[in-house]
Amino acid sequence: MSVDAPPPPASQEEGACHGGRETFQAAARAAGKGGTMDRLLADYPRGPHDQPQSMCPAFGSLRVGLRMRRVATILSGSACCVYGLTFTSHFYGARRSVGYVPFNSETLVTGKLFEDIRDAVVASAKPDELDAIVVINLCVPTASGVPLDLLPKQIDGVRVIGIDVPGFGVPTHAEAKDVLAGAMLRYARGEAEAGPVARPRGEIPGLPTVAPIGELFPGDPPGIGAMLAPMGLALAPQTPAREWRDLYGALDCSVAAALHPFYTASVREFRAAGRPVVGSGPVGLDGTAAWLEAIGRAANVPAEAVDRAKARALPGIRAAIEASPIRARITVSGYEGSELLVARLLVEAGAEVPYVGTACPRTEWSDPDRDWLEARGVHVQYRASLEQDMAAMRDVRPDLALGTTPLVQAAKEAGTPALYFTNMVSARPLFGAAGAGAMAGIVASQTRGAERFSRMVSFFNGVGTKEGAGYGWQTPPQDPPGFRDRMKRARALRAKAEEATGS
Repeated sequence: MSVDAPPPPASQEEGACHGGRETFQAAARAAGKGGTMDRLLADYPRGPHDQPQSMCPAFGSLRVGLRMRRVATILSGSACCVYGLTFTSHFYGARRSVGYVPFNSETLVTGKLFEDIRDAVVASAKPDELDAIVVINLCVPTASGVPLDLLPKQIDGVRVIGIDVPGFGVPTHAEAKDVLAGAMLRYARGEAEAGPVARPRGEIPGLPTVAPIGELFPGDPPGIGAMLAPMGLALAPQTPAREWRDLYGALDCSVAAALHPFYTASVREFRAAGRPVVGSGPVGLDGTAAWLEAIGRAANVPAEAVDRAKARALPGIRAAIEASPIRARITVSGYEGSELLVARLLVEAGAEVPYVGTACPRTEWSDPDRDWLEARGVHVQYRASLEQDMAAMRDVRPDLALGTTPLVQAAKEAGTPALYFTNMVSARPLFGAAGAGAMAGIVASQTRGAERFSRMVSFFNGVGTKEGAGYGWQTPPQDPPGFRDRMKRARALRAKAEEATGS
């Protein structure tokens, strides 16, 4: 089967990866992807900062697929992008190969790329090994209109999920997790509505369940399940799922819990299945009590059962907070989507948190946390840029900064203790008593090192910067005579030549 060739880019420059977001968006619409772009813009709105600085968004979808059993992933995009994504996936522990369908200008504009993708899917569809194959269009194939929706929906029982995850349409890799999770839920919901489906592993028969939405620290789901037990509720498989059959168990819940509030497409599928969705999460005393009450209301649990759940959960959290109070000024920023929950837990534990920034957008499911934080004087910045996070850190002068890699680097250069949010904060419990204890431990271990940072900054002052860069110099480096003037003239001549040729 062949398809109509999408219109070629207006020029080679516009078709390159550095053509610009507006160029790509216009090309995608001209190539028939207007509906896709409208959906992405509606689900993942921009502003106030247009697009946060983070890794390629498609990594989020790639990560979700690679963490599922019996699911294969095929990427369609520029070779440099595919290399970077696969490298990052293996850096983060992926233990399986990623498929790649290469292309050139001819196969891209003639439609042959789509045929190559279809052939790769057919060759990979082995029902004894796979439940599903995920095909991800990156920027260039999306902008060129490669129609993944024309792929077979299943081959020999192997489901085929085709999604567009362009960097010019999905702002962060966190939201790209939702692109694939939502597409899988939509497919699984259709299967469940059509007839009997496979039973999820570890299902608890006879109990209504709560389905958590968001990638969680492995120890958090059992802790949440223990909080729900006094209300006669059990925990459903979480979204993103670990295998295909878990999607059915998640959709069969009584209540969905948007613990990470940016999963817009996933929430849409739970609501289409008739499931109420509750925001926030069981963090700290106030947060846990409010969350249990909200879950109880949504699941029609009697008030006395909710009171039993609070009576069992809250004393342990209170004890953990009182045992390790946090006495520090902290700024929080990141792109995982749990930043508001972390800030809320820190404030409850006694910390001063003047600023929390998240690269994710404001949604209705983060409103409970935003309202609670703002009522206590915390500035909440959605779609925060690195520049905003850095400005807040410099203005606040915190005892500890939690943030992204470049913010952590800048903080340490200034002698401020700092931690990378993704690898250090997200890799620990967040909910219940375990979360309160873990957060206190993180803050205590880092703020104790403030004096050590000051000594290090003083010792290394000026090393590796400006004229002191490099090694082996006994005195400050000296340019050869006339070197800077020669370089300045050379740059001017090169710029004039480029202007004359129009390059």
